[in-house]
Amino acid sequence: MLFYSFFKTLVGKEVAVELKNDVVLTGTLHSVDQYLNVKLSNVSVVDKEKYPQLLTLRNCFIRGSVVRYIQIPASEVDTELLQDAARKENAPPSQKVQSTGGSKKP
Repeated sequence: MLFYSFFKTLVGKEVAVELKNDVVLTGTLHSVDQYLNVKLSNVSVVDKEKYPQLLTLRNCFIRGSVVRYIQIPASEVDTELLQDAARKENAPPSQKVQSTGGSKKP
């Protein structure tokens, strides 16, 4: 859930999405869901000569399982907040204190 929460804060920001088939798309992050599927608007293809069929693409939905990387501007990342959230998510569960109330009868 940490990544989902993090990407929700980036909605409306410019990102680059590299797919597993080496296509790189840039655009504005429109939405993201719990499976890390993303919707981009104002899409453009980085390598226009290699993928001319994608030049007319304006909006797209990208399934999370085909994403290799999502590149975001460094200025959009609050590293302190992200590190704190990661620590909290990976912290061991708090140990419950056992009460030593009365004695049990067999």
